[in-house]
Formats: sequence, structure tokens, C-alpha cells
Amino acid sequence: MVKKIALEEHFLCPGFEGYWQPTVGDVDPAIYNQVVARLSDFGELRLAAMDRAGIARSVLSLAGPGVQAERDSKTACRNARAANDVLAREIAKRPDRYSGFAHLPMQDAIAAADELERCLEELKFSGAMINGHTNGQYLDDPALHPFWERAQALDAAIYLHPTDPVVPSRALDGHTGLRRATWEWGFETGSHALRLVFGGHFDRFPRSKLILGHLGETLPYLLWRFDSRAQLYGVKLAKPPSQYIKENIVVTNSGMCSAEPLTCAMSALGHDHVMFAADYPFEQAEEAAHFIDNVALDERVRNDICFNTATRLLKLPT
Repeated sequence: MVKKIALEEHFLCPGFEGYWQPTVGDVDPAIYNQVVARLSDFGELRLAAMDRAGIARSVLSLAGPGVQAERDSKTACRNARAANDVLAREIAKRPDRYSGFAHLPMQDAIAAADELERCLEELKFSGAMINGHTNGQYLDDPALHPFWERAQALDAAIYLHPTDPVVPSRALDGHTGLRRATWEWGFETGSHALRLVFGGHFDRFPRSKLILGHLGETLPYLLWRFDSRAQLYGVKLAKPPSQYIKENIVVTNSGMCSAEPLTCAMSALGHDHVMFAADYPFEQAEEAAHFIDNVALDERVRNDICFNTATRLLKLPT
């Protein structure tokens, strides 16, 4: 069993159930209650699952969308700070096992930048997780440039996590099984990342670091086509789109326990741009660990994916 750092590991704190519950409204109540119990636990349940999976450290993040669903900016700012303070107190109890991603009020670019800086400098968090769009505003919006300027100056990695689309796709009407985690979230999140790439974000902020889960939300599979169509449609960028994806984006294998997409991501991006995640408690940490422990990999590559790259990127203790 290889020592691991897990990067898409969720928690829930009191008062935030109302933000999260709409994303799981169609889940069986018994399963819902089990998930809430695991999300709310920072002790025996979570640590035992980590131990069984060989996870030495979990980087915890609030289950989305959190305050990004809030319509009132002041409330969003107040609640984001409260959530980060709760997480900081839990990390302080087990600093050997837990680190954190900041939760940010993206309704206000300056407030989000200030909270990111507070979380990194004062609370010693390892970056931030942003749960997709914020009431329809995507991260390429020029109004958010002040946030990105600060994130780049802080050398902060930003994990872009799925959320529901602004308008559900009619192509999925009548097929509930394709909604959310099956297909809808991957398309939404991959498209969000591509807005940053094709919109020139990485020309404006060349040291931005973006993390995508699910082995890159299908982006590694389509690099040639992105370059080809960008040229056809006259997209004006300093580099081909694939180059930004290779240089500025790293991915985790959250929710992806299959050799074929892992091989594709490593081949497209380099194994040093692939990291481990369990997506606890929405996926089984033991299943994710068993996969990465046993998939055919050079042991140096396995150790980089499971531990070394995250340590370097997020400046985590070794």
C-alpha cells in the first residue's frame, strides 16, 4: 500500500446543509443520512477510512456549492469565513492528517481574494476549491481579474469542482441517470475550464494553477481537437490551447478508478500533472486506493501520483 495524499475530500459544517442539500435531493434518504454523517465527522469514521486506504493526509474542502449559491454577498462573505474557521479548528486537532482548501465568496472578487490570502497566510491552508460558477458568473469574467491577480501573487492552486449548470441541458431531459455526476457535471466543469483556456486567462495570468478532478473532465482526450478547431475558428492566443492545459492544469483521479483514462491523462499531460484523490465520502476511499495501488505503473510514477506531486504543488509537509 502506497502512502497517499488525497485532494478531493469533503466535509460539511453546521448551517451549510441548506446550500448542499439541493445537489442530492434525488438521493435515497437512508444514503443521504449516511453521507451527512461522514461529511460531518472529522474523527473515527474519516480517519479509519483514511487508514484503510493508506491516506496519510487529506486536504479537506467544504461540500459544494456552499456560499457560491448565496444571493447576498455580505452573507456569503460572512459564511465563507465561518466555514474556513471551522475547518481550521478541525485541522488544528490533527495537523498530521488534515490540510485544507479555502472556501471563497466569489460574489465579490476583492473579498474572495482577501479571504484566500487570510486562509493561506493565517490559517495555513493549501489553496482553494471553487465550486463552478457563482450564480451564473464563470471564472473567466473580467470582474474576477482582481481575484486572479491575488491568487497568482500568492502562488495559490485553485481546484475547480463541479456544480449544477445554470440551465439543465435539454439533451438530458428524460434521462435522470445522466444528470450531475454521471455526465452533466463533467461537461459543465470541462467547459468552465475551457472558457479560461480559450478566453486568454492563462495569457493574462501565466502562473495561474488550476486543478481539475476526474482526470481532467475529458480535456486530456481532446487536446489535438482543441488546437485544430482554435486554428479553424481564429482563436487568438499566445500558445495553442493544449499547451495551457499541459502547463497550467493538473488533474486528480477523483471518481476515476480505471486504467484507460489514467493512461490517457498521463500520456497527454505527463504523470507529474496527475495526483490522487478519493472523493470521500461520495466515493469509497478503499476502492480508489486499491485501484491506484494495483494499476500497472512504475513505482516511481505511482509514488509521484499518490504523494510527491501534491506535496510539491501544495507545499504540504513531507
